[in-house]
Amino acid sequence: MTLRNPFGADVYQRRLRPRDEDIRGPYFRDQTAVIHSMPFRRLKHKTQVFFSPDNDHVCTRMEHTLHVGTIASAICRAFGLDVDLAQAIGLGHDLGHAPFGHRGEEVLKDLLREHGGFHHELYALRVVDKLANNGQGLNLTYGVRDGIVCHCGEKYEREIAPRAEAVDLATITTLGIYPCSYEGCIVRVSDKVSYLGRDIEDAYRAGLVREELIPRRVRDSLGRKNGEIIDTLVNDIIAETQRTGKIAFSEGNIDLMRQLYDFNMSNIYRSQPLVEYGQFCEKILRSLFAELGELYARNGADYDRYDHDPVPLFRRFGRHLRKLAHVYGTERTPVAVMVGDYIAGMSDDYALKCMHEVFIPEPLEFDLPRGAAED
Repeated sequence: MTLRNPFGADVYQRRLRPRDEDIRGPYFRDQTAVIHSMPFRRLKHKTQVFFSPDNDHVCTRMEHTLHVGTIASAICRAFGLDVDLAQAIGLGHDLGHAPFGHRGEEVLKDLLREHGGFHHELYALRVVDKLANNGQGLNLTYGVRDGIVCHCGEKYEREIAPRAEAVDLATITTLGIYPCSYEGCIVRVSDKVSYLGRDIEDAYRAGLVREELIPRRVRDSLGRKNGEIIDTLVNDIIAETQRTGKIAFSEGNIDLMRQLYDFNMSNIYRSQPLVEYGQFCEKILRSLFAELGELYARNGADYDRYDHDPVPLFRRFGRHLRKLAHVYGTERTPVAVMVGDYIAGMSDDYALKCMHEVFIPEPLEFDLPRGAAED
């Protein structure tokens, strides 16, 4: 079966600012732009499920991103779709995630509720269009930007197909809009395929669940290990898509996925250890948000005042504001949004470091001058 996207290459390959393409091609160039960006580098220290893990084998946001790209690429190959486009979307789809995973997103959503809230997929578009590269953005193609901002669905849909409107992506303010390419739709379903089994692997390691607790029908039909689950669902998507012409799961397997997600929600995402640590993380983000907001109220756009502040975080925040002054000046960004931009870009470890700098001052040194006598 051949899947044909609604639009021609001129739509999907259009950039915010025209540029000559090179030997890499537009979508591979987008991959390299994402990989070399600072927001992508920080994904290695951002939570997937387990906060700031001290175990090298626990999944981070970067590992999840790589899984999504490889799963989507495998499905695209079955239909002769553009693997470079799918990989680029996969690499960039979570650039907007806050520190401390979905708990961090919930906190920022509340803190920014008067300014439209916070949704990582919408924020990811802001990152690649405006904030990355010192406020120049990454100048990605429309197809990649579209796949990023439309990658996340609130529900486990059985089937999806590309939308037929090439809308201005900057005007999207609601969730649930489908991507306008098959590659984007495939990344959207691959996102779910990638984390269901992987989260269970980490939960085994953390001692939160045991294999025998997972519903037997899920174990017997989808698989017991992450690799088995991915293999089952990828083959199911390919078979159902060939049958329906839409990116689809079979009725039986989408039901099993929902059961597994419900199990994960009860036993992992809402488990007591994660809930308790999430409360700790919430206090960190709310405290940093308040401190930086008060700092801006004192200093405003007087960047020299930030440079001379004794708190390292406050100096770095001033440099951040200076770099993005042209962005914030043009759009007249509210203070809360500027602070939210900075906090959303933090890794887990960096947020913890900032909290330490603000609330746990360095001890004073009492080194005696040379030649002084000591008792």
